[in-house]
Amino acid sequence: MGPIWFRVILITVLVGAVWSDGCWDEERVALLQFQYVYSREVSDCCEWEGVECNITTRRLTQLSLGNGLFRYLEFFNASLFLPFEELRSLDLSYNDLVGVVENEGFGKLSKLRHLENLDLSYNRLNDSTLSSLSKISTLKSLNLRGNVLFTGPHQTNAHLKWLSKLGNLETLDLSETKMKNNLLHLGGLSSLTTLKLEGNDLEGRIHLQELCNLTNLKILDLSDNRIESIRSFHGKYVYNYSIMFPGNGRQLNLINLEEIDLSDNMFNNSILAELSGFSNLKSLDIRWNKLNGSIDAKELQVLSNVENLFLDFTPLDISFLQSIGILTSLKILSLSDCDLNDALPAHQGLCYLNDLEELNLNGNALSGAIPSCLGNLTSLRYLDISNNRFTGNIASTPLTNLTTLQFLSLSKNQFQVPVSFNSFANHSHLEVLLADENKLVAEPIGFHIWRPKFQLKIFSLFNCTIEEHGTLRLPNFLYFQHDLRSVDLSLCNFGELRFPHWLLQNNTRLEKLILKDSSIVGPLSLSPHPNSKLSVLDISNNKIQDEIPRNFCSLFPHLQYLFMSQNALTANIPLCLGGLRRLGMLDLSHNSLFGEIPEELGMSLSLFYLRLSNNSLSGKIFPKFYHLFNSLEALYLDGNKLEGKILDFSPISFKYLELDVSDNHFYGKLPRWLWNNTELEILDFSKNHFEGPIPMGLCNLVNLEFLDLSLNHLSGTIPSCSNLQRVLHVHLAKNKLGGTLSDALFINSSLVTLDLSENNITGRIPDWISTLPDLSVFLLKANQFEGEFPVHLCRLQSLSILDLSQNKLSGHIPSCLSNLTLKPRSEKSYTGSSEFRLPLFVEVMVDMGLRIYNLIGGSEGNKHYPFTFQEEEVEFSTKGARYTYKGNILELLSAIDLSCNQFTGIIPPGLGNLSEIRGLNLSHNNFTGPIPTTFSKLKQIESLDLSYNNLNGRIPPQLTEVTTLEVLSVSHNNLSGPLPDRKNQFGTFEESSYEGNPLLCGPPLNKSCHEGDSPGTPSASSSEEHGFIDMGDFYISFAVSFAIIFLTTIIVLYINPYWRRAFFYCIEDHSIACYFFIVDSLRRLLYFKRNN
Repeated sequence: MGPIWFRVILITVLVGAVWSDGCWDEERVALLQFQYVYSREVSDCCEWEGVECNITTRRLTQLSLGNGLFRYLEFFNASLFLPFEELRSLDLSYNDLVGVVENEGFGKLSKLRHLENLDLSYNRLNDSTLSSLSKISTLKSLNLRGNVLFTGPHQTNAHLKWLSKLGNLETLDLSETKMKNNLLHLGGLSSLTTLKLEGNDLEGRIHLQELCNLTNLKILDLSDNRIESIRSFHGKYVYNYSIMFPGNGRQLNLINLEEIDLSDNMFNNSILAELSGFSNLKSLDIRWNKLNGSIDAKELQVLSNVENLFLDFTPLDISFLQSIGILTSLKILSLSDCDLNDALPAHQGLCYLNDLEELNLNGNALSGAIPSCLGNLTSLRYLDISNNRFTGNIASTPLTNLTTLQFLSLSKNQFQVPVSFNSFANHSHLEVLLADENKLVAEPIGFHIWRPKFQLKIFSLFNCTIEEHGTLRLPNFLYFQHDLRSVDLSLCNFGELRFPHWLLQNNTRLEKLILKDSSIVGPLSLSPHPNSKLSVLDISNNKIQDEIPRNFCSLFPHLQYLFMSQNALTANIPLCLGGLRRLGMLDLSHNSLFGEIPEELGMSLSLFYLRLSNNSLSGKIFPKFYHLFNSLEALYLDGNKLEGKILDFSPISFKYLELDVSDNHFYGKLPRWLWNNTELEILDFSKNHFEGPIPMGLCNLVNLEFLDLSLNHLSGTIPSCSNLQRVLHVHLAKNKLGGTLSDALFINSSLVTLDLSENNITGRIPDWISTLPDLSVFLLKANQFEGEFPVHLCRLQSLSILDLSQNKLSGHIPSCLSNLTLKPRSEKSYTGSSEFRLPLFVEVMVDMGLRIYNLIGGSEGNKHYPFTFQEEEVEFSTKGARYTYKGNILELLSAIDLSCNQFTGIIPPGLGNLSEIRGLNLSHNNFTGPIPTTFSKLKQIESLDLSYNNLNGRIPPQLTEVTTLEVLSVSHNNLSGPLPDRKNQFGTFEESSYEGNPLLCGPPLNKSCHEGDSPGTPSASSSEEHGFIDMGDFYISFAVSFAIIFLTTIIVLYINPYWRRAFFYCIEDHSIACYFFIVDSLRRLLYFKRNN
C-alpha cells in the first residue's frame, strides 16, 4: 500500500504544479489575453463564461468567443489559441473578423490535434481563408455561414476545392455566402453527412449530379434560394437510387439522403416527381414554394416512406386532407397557413395516420366540429389547431381521448371551453395548454373543484370571454399546479380579482406571469417567499392601488421586463429598481406616482426601455440619471411635472431611438447633444418652455420619423433640412418662429404631416410644398402668409386636411381645388410603436423535443408587445370648436379651413365634387354670389361654415339631401328668401345658424314668409310686408327724398323773413363759437409746448 499511496501523492503534486484554482495556469494566462472578455473575479477559468474543461484533466476543451466577445481584434491570430492543446470546439462567430495576422492564419490551428468543431459564421472573411482552413485535417464540423466568400463580378466557387482536403469533415455550413450554382467542387467531401447551402444565389435548375460522391450525405439544406428544379442536364428526373448520366457514366449516389430542405424556393407541383429517386427520404420540407391546388394520391405516392412532411404556406385544396391518408408512415405533418377551408374530412385522410405524433393545422379556415375519427390518433404528442373556425364544446370532442398529448393549442377558434377544464382530467402528459380567444362555458360549482393528473408548464387563456349570464373565475386546477413556467391570463375580466400571489408561491420556477387587463384590484399583495426565476411580470391595465411593496426587488431579483402601467399606484418610485441587474424594460406610466426620479435608476447598466409617462413626478433630473443616456433606446418622461434645464453633456454613445419629454416644465435652450444622435427616430419636446432657435443640427437626424417641438417659445427661422428623407410628421406649432418658407425644408421627403400653426411666418406659401407627394396634413393656421391661394397645392393628391385660416391670403379660390380626392389615409395616424417579441416558452418547447415547434416555431411562442409610445395627434377647428384627432378618427378626417382671410369672388361650384370632405370652413372672407347647389353632393360633410361673407340669393333647398350635416352656419351674409324645408338634418338647425341675414324668412326664424307665396320667387305683397326692396330702388328713393327736403327748406326761407333771419343768426352764432374754440385751443397748445 505504501508505494501506491506514494504514487497518488506524487501525481497530485505534479498535477498541482501545472494547474491552479481548477484550470491550467498556461491556459488561464492565455484566456486573460482576451481582457475585454473575461473577468478575474472567478479564479477558476473553467468556470468562466464560454469556457468548458475536461472534468478529469481540467484542460480546456471548448471555447466560445461568439457574439462580439472577440470583436476588438479584426484579424485572427492563431498563436492566441495554441496553448489550448486539447481544444475540441472553437466558436468565433459574429466578430467582424476581416482576415488573419501574417503567418498566423487558421492553418496553424492544425497544431491543435483534437480540434473538431470550428464556427466562423457571420464574420467578414473572404475566399482566401479556405486554403488556410484546408490544413486543419481534424475538423469534423465547419461553419462559414454569413461570410463574403463568393462576391465580386468574376467570382466563382473554385476556391471550394481547398475544402475537399478535409477528409474527416462531416458537417459543412456555407449558407449566406453568395454561392452560385456550380456545386462541383463540393463533391470531394466523401465523409460529409450534413451540407447547408441556405440563403445563397442558387437559382433556376440545380444539377445534383455534381454531388455524386457525397455517398454519406444524409441532410441537405437548399432553402431560401431561387431554385426551380433539381433535374439533370437532360431533363431526367431523379429515379430509383441513382441516375446514370450519358457521356460521363457517373451516378447520383445520394441513396442515403434522409432529410432535404427545399423551403422558400420556386418549386412547383412537379417537385414531387423529381424526388421519386430518394427512396430513403424521411423528412421533406417544401414550405414557401409555388405548389398549389390539388395534389392527388398518385403524386403523393412517391413520398410513401416520408415520416416528416412540412407544407406550410402552400395553398392547398381541402381534398389534400382526403389524399394524405396514403402516407401511413407519417409521424409529423405541418400544414399551417395553407388556405384550407371547410370541415375536416370524416372517416378518411387524417384519420388513417395512426402513427402521427405531431400535427399542425394552425392558420387555416377550417370550420365545423372536430371529427370523431381524430380520436384514433392516439400517438399524438403535438396538436395545433389554432387560428381556425372550429366549433363545438370541447368536452364532447375526441380531443378528450388524446391522452398522450403534451402540447395542445385551441386558440382563436369558436370553441366552447368548460371553465373548469376538467375535460382534460386524464391527460397526464399535458405540459402546454393554450386556449386563447375562445368562449368559456360556466359549469355548476361542483365541476370547478378537481385535481388534475397533469402538471402544466405553459398555460394561456388570453382574451377569454364567458357565455351570457356566466361568471368568469380563475380555473380551479391552477391551485394544484407546481411546475408552471409561463402563465398568461391577460384581457380576461375576472371581476375584482385580488393579485394571485399563490401562483408565485406554488410555482417557484415560474418565469413569465402576464396578467394585463385582468380586473385585478386592491393593493399588490405578494408572497414573502422570493421567486428568483421570474423574469417577466405584466400587471398593467388593472386597478392595483397603493404603493409598490418595499420588498418587491428582493422578491424578484432577476426581473428583465416589468410592466405596471395604467394602475392606481402611488408614492415614490422604489429606489431598488435601479439595482435590478437584469431589468431591461420598465413601464410605470399612467399611475399616480410622485416625487423625484430616483438617482439609482441612472446607475442601471441593463435598462434599455424606460417609460414613466403620465404620473406626477416632479423636480429636476439628477446628473447621475444622464448616465442612462448611454444605454437607453427609448425614454418617455412625458406628462409629468419635471422642471429645470436639460443638461448639455457629452454621452459616450447614443442608442436612442425614441425620446419624449413633452408636457413638463423644462426650459432653456434645446440641448446640443440631441443633434449628435443620428439614430433617433422619435423626438418630442413639445409642451414645455424651451426657447431660442432650432439649431441646424436638426439636419443630422437622418433617421428621424417624428418631430414635435410645438407649444414652446422657440424663435428664429426653421432650418432647411432637405436630407431628412425619412421624416413623416413635423409639429412646430404655437412657437415664435418667423421668417419665410422660401427655402425647402423637407423637399422630396415622405412627409405626411406639416404643422406650422400659430407662429409668425411671413411671405407666400412656397412652390416646393408641391414636391411632397405624401403630404396629407398641412396646417398653417394663424401666421402672416399673404398673396393668392397657392395653385400648386392642387397637385397634392394625398392631401386630406388643409388649414390656412387666420392669414392674409387674398384673391380667388382656384377651381383646381376640386381635384383633391381627400381620401382617408392610414399614414396620418402614425403610432411610434416599438413592438418586440417576448419569448414566453421557447426554452420549455425545446426541451420537449417537438420537431414542428423547433423547426417553424409557434404563433403563441412569442408574445408580441406593441409599445405605442407615440401617437400622432392633430388639432383642427370644426363644428364650431377645436378638437384633437388621433387614431382611426384622424385617418377618416378630411377637411379644409380657409376662414379669416381676404378671399374674394364666388365659391367655386367644383368644391361640390369633394365627396370625401367632412368639414369645410370658408367663413370670415369676402366671398360673393350664391351658395353653390353642388354642395348637395357632399354626402360625407358634417360641418359647413360660410358665415361672415357677402353671399346672396337663396340657401339651396337641395342641401336638405345631405343627411350627414351636423353643423351649418350661413350667418351674417346677404342671403334672402325662405329657408329650406325642415327635414333631415335641417330640422336640427337653430336660429343662430342663419342670424345676420335680415332678408331670410321661415322657421326656425321668427320671421314667417307669406302664405300665398310659391316656394320660388317672393311676391310683391310679400316684399312690401316684410320690407323686401331692391337696393337700386332704395338708392333712387333716398335721392328723391333728399332733393324734396332740400327744395322745401329753400322755399320756406324765401317766403318767411322771420325764419330766414333766425336761420342765418343761428349759423352766425355757431360760426363765432367754433372760431373762439379753435383760437383758445391753439393758445393752450402753444403754452403747453413752451413749458415742456
